[in-house]
Amino acid sequence: MLSTTLVPDEIIPLLQQAGLPQRFRATSLPGGSNNRVYRIDLESSSVLLKAYFQHPDDLRDRLRAEFSFSRFAWDQGLRCLARPLVRDQQRKLGLYEFIEGRLLAWHEIGHSEVQQSISFFHELNRHKFDASARKLPCGSEACFTITQHLACVERRIMSLVQVDDSTPLGKRAMEMVRRELVPAWQRTRDIVADQAAQWNLAPDAAIAREDECLSPSDFGFHNAILAADGRLRFIDFEYAGWDDPAKMVCDFFCQPEVPVSHEYFEDYTRTVVADLSNPEMHFRRIFLLLPVYRIKWCCIMLNDFLKVGSRRRSFARSAEDEDARKRSQLEKVGKMLMQIDMRGT
Repeated sequence: MLSTTLVPDEIIPLLQQAGLPQRFRATSLPGGSNNRVYRIDLESSSVLLKAYFQHPDDLRDRLRAEFSFSRFAWDQGLRCLARPLVRDQQRKLGLYEFIEGRLLAWHEIGHSEVQQSISFFHELNRHKFDASARKLPCGSEACFTITQHLACVERRIMSLVQVDDSTPLGKRAMEMVRRELVPAWQRTRDIVADQAAQWNLAPDAAIAREDECLSPSDFGFHNAILAADGRLRFIDFEYAGWDDPAKMVCDFFCQPEVPVSHEYFEDYTRTVVADLSNPEMHFRRIFLLLPVYRIKWCCIMLNDFLKVGSRRRSFARSAEDEDARKRSQLEKVGKMLMQIDMRGT
């Protein structure tokens, strides 16, 4: 693993493998939540280096997931992502094309941006029946039944009882979990069970194999760059793989960093399900699971109060004020819980 300072002996072999010059200047880039990201300036070009987080309590192979997914998409002709160059699996380093551009603000998200995101998803899934596609792994926390979706969130809720409440912020987090998050989850879970029964959606029934999708996972405009040509490039596929389309859509509309207006939800969802075996059934499943994923994202935002989550953030953002981030996360969770209460689910 890289230390906080780049070691040339770790970078030069990657540059050699990619056929690039070995003289470079590295600049740490802000914004990574789980990994360290660097711009590597060469003689006449730049590339991006990612150093992936590792921890005995977090066994996800983020490098393998992201690089194999990116390689598959690039090999199928998709160009709205960074080209994967080479990787060092042992040191958990990945080298990618560097995309000149900037992140988007929430108020810049409109019809064009939403259409570009759905075009990426559809172009990717035009190739899901290719033989090489089945070599890709399942996405992180992939779920294929309603019961699995609920169980995934239940596990996250249970893990939050390990929040360290020995600090003032930790006490606030634990109080929010006990007094607000858990009751909201119990209400949501009951509503989902009742609605599933009314709609004849069997909780333990898996979606058809042909309806599984290749999901970028953690998909949204927080993981998009507005490039110099005015088009979006999508990044960060470390959780990508085979998954339920419902999870992709719910994550897209629940991620809090660059929120997407709910006014796009119905058209977006119907576009996603149009090619599936039973579009109306899938639309209902997605509608049903949306509040479940709002709760899940509350749990994700509270990860900073758990040991592994805190270490992962510290690895990625060593210079950031940890307490400031935790206060920000508590505010975001409070706002999302208010949305859940206002909409009833």
